[in-house]
Amino acid sequence: MPHPEEVRVFKADKLQARVYATRDAMGAAAADAVVHRIEQLLAEKEQVRIVFAAAVSQNEFLAHLRQAEGVEWDRIEAFHMDEYVGLPDDASQRFGNFLKEHLFDRVQPGHVEYIDGTAPDLKAECARYAALLAERPLDIVCAGIGENGHMAFNDPHVANFHDPEMVKVVALDRTCRMQQVHDGAFAALDQVPTHALTLTMPALMSARWIYCMVPGATKREAVRETIKGPISTACPATAMRRHDHAILYLDAEAARDV
Repeated sequence: MPHPEEVRVFKADKLQARVYATRDAMGAAAADAVVHRIEQLLAEKEQVRIVFAAAVSQNEFLAHLRQAEGVEWDRIEAFHMDEYVGLPDDASQRFGNFLKEHLFDRVQPGHVEYIDGTAPDLKAECARYAALLAERPLDIVCAGIGENGHMAFNDPHVANFHDPEMVKVVALDRTCRMQQVHDGAFAALDQVPTHALTLTMPALMSARWIYCMVPGATKREAVRETIKGPISTACPATAMRRHDHAILYLDAEAARDV
């Protein structure tokens, strides 16, 4: 059954897009879909592996997800897709801490693996996390799209659709860093870290299912490029148009130009 606030559904190559009247309706519909997929997967296997994005764009989705009844969270292995370099362990802006507050501490997944942005050897930390990801296939990625079209911290200048690495250290571009200010995570650009650890595009695209939640007027250009632009690293999110099971959830504001 379609959600009562679903405005329209369309496709761009393989990518399905679903538009909702409000951010909350978008989040509710996306959470319902992810819960349904978790239930289906747990009927096939003992454990489901999910990668989560941490951003204010995910707030409505995460709120509905943590309120869902009957989810066997003890059978979920959770990862997050990126982390700043150098922020202290207790910094609220750390993505691991964001997800602890908004999801993990509330639903208690069976296992959570955190990226350590304070590791003394960042390349070793990338290798450690990549090895964990490679233990078994990823089932679900719950993602967003940045104002510059990035997914995770794969900004256009570092994104590689054929990246040989699963996790890497990247320099963040100015648009990406300014988005963190726009989102209210930092008061000024000079407070935003310049580097991060991120799952690469092949790591994200390796998941069996991708659910991508993108609300808000600030994402209109990125959504338009994702849907209508050429498939290229100039807008990394266009990679989803080649994925067999990717679904883009939008509110009316984000979808206004498509």
